Amino acid sequence: MSAPSRSSPLALTVLALLHFQPLHPYGIQRLIKQWGKDQVVNVGQRTSLYRTIDRLLAAGLVAVRETGRDQQYPERTVYELTDDGRSTMRVWLSEMLSAPKQEFPQFPAALSFVLMLAPEEALDVLEQRAAAVAGALDAHDKSLAEQREIHGLPRVTMLEGEYLRAMTAAELDWIRAVTDDLRSGRLSWSLEELIGFAQSTGQQALADRTHSQPDLDPQ
Repeated sequence: MSAPSRSSPLALTVLALLHFQPLHPYGIQRLIKQWGKDQVVNVGQRTSLYRTIDRLLAAGLVAVRETGRDQQYPERTVYELTDDGRSTMRVWLSEMLSAPKQEFPQFPAALSFVLMLAPEEALDVLEQRAAAVAGALDAHDKSLAEQREIHGLPRVTMLEGEYLRAMTAAELDWIRAVTDDLRSGRLSWSLEELIGFAQSTGQQALADRTHSQPDLDPQ
């Protein structure tokens, strides 16, 4: 069978964990959390994990190793990686590492319309975000320290944590710079002036579009 047309972080994670050993879905979810991969892969809903496994199974990237049960747990299906799954995992991994993907997170989208707020309102909400991001940065530091000092994990298993920590620190620095500019008045705006600017540019764009229309032969 052909591989799924689209990769996903969760699908890649499933294939990668099955590379080490056959696992049932509960074991996959447990390892994701134990290894701290839930920072970058959403496994809050186990149904999404089951859907992903079903998709990989239908594509021939994983196979059923065995189905068993014991006195403590209901019947569990153990999955293993196929040769196609192993090669597909390497392709997905190389693509995700080498090629940046255009994503559309909420924060930049909201920033593009922060002008809808008054400067003092923007300052208030961004200070709230700065406090939350500072807390997240502390959590990253604590998590990395625990993984190194308590669990003794090698650095290569924590690179995503390092990346998240670096991105969080960069966001915090940027937000604090913007809030400093808002607080000092170096960054300010008037919604009325911006509405006037938007209307004038919209009218100009409409005029340009009208002038660029080809002449139509009379009927």
